[in-house]
Amino acid sequence: MSWGVIAMFAVGVLLVLTGIGLLLALTRPSGPAKVYVFRMVGIMTIAAGALLAISAGVIQSWGPGR
Repeated sequence: MSWGVIAMFAVGVLLVLTGIGLLLALTRPSGPAKVYVFRMVGIMTIAAGALLAISAGVIQSWGPGR
C-alpha cells in the first residue's frame, strides 16, 4: 500500500470522525442557526470522508500485481 493511499484513508477517517462529532454535538440544546450549520457540515464531512475512503480502496485495487 502506497503512502498516498494511506494518507487518503487517514484523511477519510478524520473527516468521518469530525462529521460524527459535529452531529453528536447537536444533542445539546442549540439555536436554529447552529443546528442548521452543524447538520450541513456534519453530513457533508461524513460524505466526503466516505467518498475519499472508497476512492482510496479503488486506487489500492488498481495497484501493481492485481
